[in-house]
Amino acid sequence: MSALLDVILPVFLVMGAGYLATWRGYLSSEAIDGLMRFAQGIAVPCVLFLGVANLDLGHDLTLAPFFAFYTGAVVCFVLGGFGARLIFGRPGPDCVAIGFACLFSNTLLLGLPITERAYGADALATNYALIALHSPLMYAFGITAMEVVKTHGQGLAMSRVMMQIGSGLVTNPLIIGISAGFVVNLSGLTLPVFTLDAVKLIGSAGLPAALFGLGGVLVRYRPDGDLRIVAMITGLSLILHPLITWALGTQSLELTVPELRSATITSAMPPGINAYLFANMYGVGKRVAASSILIATGLAVLTAWFWLQVLP
Repeated sequence: MSALLDVILPVFLVMGAGYLATWRGYLSSEAIDGLMRFAQGIAVPCVLFLGVANLDLGHDLTLAPFFAFYTGAVVCFVLGGFGARLIFGRPGPDCVAIGFACLFSNTLLLGLPITERAYGADALATNYALIALHSPLMYAFGITAMEVVKTHGQGLAMSRVMMQIGSGLVTNPLIIGISAGFVVNLSGLTLPVFTLDAVKLIGSAGLPAALFGLGGVLVRYRPDGDLRIVAMITGLSLILHPLITWALGTQSLELTVPELRSATITSAMPPGINAYLFANMYGVGKRVAASSILIATGLAVLTAWFWLQVLP
């Protein structure tokens, strides 16, 4: 119970404050949009830049946590997509968007602060390593699947698919922050202290602002759409994904304790806002994605607490 009170509830209370402030009209939707643009476009990229720049690449970028986490993610994508098609009879593009909601865990806005509060800032190396590849890898996977489904039988060149993937990635602020971190890390470049201090100051506002803004964004979402599909997405995201990661990490891959903690907690997170952004980008499955984010985020209080009890 102490883990629930000391680690998880403060994170969700910050989200709740954002939800309440927006719901009661103290902050407008435009203000929340501005806050989220600052958080996701400036402050959080600074967090990622610092995290990746300080990674010990020879030690922190090991394959085992990636295999455990992304195996679970891909399995959930496949089950979600085929479930949407075979059980619920949704069209192909909808199935990809639904599978993407099962795939894209909220690794950054929830996984990172919960891991930090539970195990300390020094335990985040695997989190940063997973996040460094999460957006580019998952967006590339999702966009490729969507474009293949949309162009199936039309004889269109795959160059269009590759252009779509590239344009979506190179303009993403999170990818820019991660890439800049890798440049500094690999080049051995030493930045001036005053520059690093400024980046740290901006980054220190990133996670609190993003959590508060996420609460405000959730006000717009309502549990609409097919709730049976929402239940499927929620179950795959909150139950199956962390179970696969934990099982692989303990039975086959023998992850270290810090790797197992980070990978499992990260995989136990609900679908992130990017699941809705992806659906909105293609204009399919938007209500299902939005409802899944809202419902799964609420239930994640309990599932995150469960995994904190199970993990060493």
